[in-house]
Amino acid sequence: MALDINPSILSADFANLESELAAISSADSVHVDVMDGHFVPNLTIGPPVVKRLAEVAPIPLDVHLMIERADADAVSYAEAGARSVTFHAEASSAPVRLAREIRAAGARAAIALRPATPIEPYIDLLAEFDMVLIMTVEPGFGGQSFLDTMLPKIGRTRKAVTDAGLDVRIQVDGGITASTIGRAAEAGADVFVAGSAVYGRDDPAAAIESLRRAAAIGIGLNA
Repeated sequence: MALDINPSILSADFANLESELAAISSADSVHVDVMDGHFVPNLTIGPPVVKRLAEVAPIPLDVHLMIERADADAVSYAEAGARSVTFHAEASSAPVRLAREIRAAGARAAIALRPATPIEPYIDLLAEFDMVLIMTVEPGFGGQSFLDTMLPKIGRTRKAVTDAGLDVRIQVDGGITASTIGRAAEAGADVFVAGSAVYGRDDPAAAIESLRRAAAIGIGLNA
């Protein structure tokens, strides 16, 4: 099983984003949180900034949309150069159509679920997505503690993917550190978003490798 580490630039120095991106070049993707001040309280960036990030980033962009107008606006992030675009189930009235539109625009399509949103209504739709993001904190703010109560949900999602024989990644976002990533990996996650656990360290590259080792140990691989 591939174990991807996607550092979140929400924890980076926004005044020096190009150098902050260079510091995580050993990661698999850079996680870009887009917030509209409505779906979540915070307000961050939009398509023009994502387009510029895609031009200078040494690794692909994994864009996580925490926006109310997902159906109307998500495709613009694929067109801006994101490799993967994640929208929230709670913000889309037509998730299958939106996923197909994102894929048609050249990006991978992913659906995100807040902690209180169950996976079960989406199990029959999993083939329409390239990834499912299980939020392990309430979305909108960095630095929150990992919710262990999400581990069974991760496990149910992994079982559904495996039982259907699908190639769908399972991402977790929120409170991912060297001490929590192993539990998430053991439960079935294989893509991990980490903010302060990477950018809060003196050596982001070393932090990324430490997270990889901890995830590998979580699924019983030699670190």
